[in-house]
Amino acid sequence: MNDAIWAGVRQRVQALRDRPGHDAVFGAIGHGFALEDVLDPAELAALEGELGVELPDDYRGFLLGVGAGGAGPAYGVFPVRRRQGRWGWEGDGTALVEVDRLGEPFPRRCADPERLRTLLEQRPEEEDFDDAEGFDDAIESWEREWESVMWSRDRTVGAIVIAHLGCALRYWLVVSGPERGRIWADHRVDDEDLTPLLDDEERPVGFAAWYLTWLAEAERQVAEGGRPGARDRLACDDDGAFEDDELGDRGLAADGLAADGLGDRGLGEGDGVEETGGERDAAGTR
Repeated sequence: MNDAIWAGVRQRVQALRDRPGHDAVFGAIGHGFALEDVLDPAELAALEGELGVELPDDYRGFLLGVGAGGAGPAYGVFPVRRRQGRWGWEGDGTALVEVDRLGEPFPRRCADPERLRTLLEQRPEEEDFDDAEGFDDAIESWEREWESVMWSRDRTVGAIVIAHLGCALRYWLVVSGPERGRIWADHRVDDEDLTPLLDDEERPVGFAAWYLTWLAEAERQVAEGGRPGARDRLACDDDGAFEDDELGDRGLAADGLAADGLGDRGLGEGDGVEETGGERDAAGTR
């Protein structure tokens, strides 16, 4: 494990909390640049023993040297805590994690992408129906079939939800399989499959790059006086999607990821307040 990459990071994050304008950094309203206490080696061993997997090296280093969650990309890294005798992550969407299947390889794509494409083409449109009742029945039937494919629990085995961006948009950290250690973006609420975060050279982004890019951008923003804190108010439409006029393409530059080279899959920050995303459950479904 390369612990050197995390040297001084906790102090850098905490220093931002005391700087004027820190609350203008997108997402600061959620985490306040506060960090959980670090785990000690015995706690990390107990966590991994309970999960039955060894976590990716750079995330292990973060837990031991920076904190067990707190300030970070989007509205912060979900904390991992021991509650009622069991370890687990806390935050929006963590109920989607198949804890008993973390040792299975994370799939690079859904089991039946052709079926997804066909379903999207067959999605009912209200203007094609003579009455609202007919459309409601058709869309409900379509959504049941769509969710059985897109929201299958098999889609995210071998990964944990690590943060969320609001409006049921989330980040996953892969812990098993060929994608181990990499961050994937979850846009399923917008009827898109999960996609890997890539840098400007189309290379996969791991946990350390994801976190340290965010920190460098937050430091730059604060040094330059920050930006209006009002951007923390997510522009979600009533279907849970970002509105184009406020955050653009899902607020790509909101957390600096796009600006620092994570490309068009480097989603910006959101606050994870599900209520702003319309009437959807933890999976992002209506």
